[in-house]
Amino acid sequence: MAELHKIIASVKDALGAGARNHNSHAETVSAAVPVAASAQRAELASTFARELEEVGGNFLGILTAAEVTSRIVALAGEIGAKTVALGQGVVSDMDAIGEALERADFKVVRTIPVADTERAAMRERVANADMGIAEADFAIASTGTLAVVSTGDRPSSLTLLPPASLAIVQIDRVMANLAAVLAELGPGGVAANRLTLITGPSRTADIEKRIVLGVHGPKSIHAIVVWPGDD
Repeated sequence: MAELHKIIASVKDALGAGARNHNSHAETVSAAVPVAASAQRAELASTFARELEEVGGNFLGILTAAEVTSRIVALAGEIGAKTVALGQGVVSDMDAIGEALERADFKVVRTIPVADTERAAMRERVANADMGIAEADFAIASTGTLAVVSTGDRPSSLTLLPPASLAIVQIDRVMANLAAVLAELGPGGVAANRLTLITGPSRTADIEKRIVLGVHGPKSIHAIVVWPGDD
C-alpha cells in the first residue's frame, strides 16, 4: 500500500508541474516539446529501444524522416501484410507514407473522423487490416512504453485491433518516464483526452495460466524513432 501511495504522489507532482509549466496551453496535446541536448536524446532513445525489446517489442531504429517511409514499406512486406490501416500524424507526413504503400501494392485504410453511425464500420475496416500505423505522442524510455492520444483521425483502434502495430515517435518526444509525459500533457490534456499506454504486444495468462500473445490486441509491436535529418 505504501508503494501505491508513492506512485499516486509522483503522478500528482507531475500534474502539478504540468500546470505550472503550461499556463497558456496546458490543453494542447501537440504543443512543441522542449528539445534536449543531442547526447541526452540519444541516451533516452537507446534506453527506450532496450526496454521495448525487453517487453517483446521490435525496435526498427533511429531514422531520418527520409528513411522512415522506405522502412515502413519494407516492414509491411516482411510481415506479409496486404492491408495497412493508417492514421494521421502528430508531426510526420502520413499521407506520403500511405502513397508509398499504395505504390508498393498495399491496400491502405485511412482513418478519418466519422459520424457515430459510421464508427463501427470504420472500426471493422481497421480491425481487418494486417497492420496499423500510428504516430505516438510520446515514448517512455524507462519502460519501453508508447503513449498515444486518441483523436478522430488517429483512433485507439489503430493500436489495439490489427495483429501488427507500428508506432512512429519523434526523438524530442521520447521522455524519461511517465511523470514527464504527464507533465507535458498537463492536467487539462490528461482530463480531456483518451491516452493509451502500450508496453509490448498484448498478452494474457488467462488460458491455463500460460502467457499467450495477441489474444486481446496486437501480436507484434514495432517502433521507429525519427531523428531530424538536419540535426
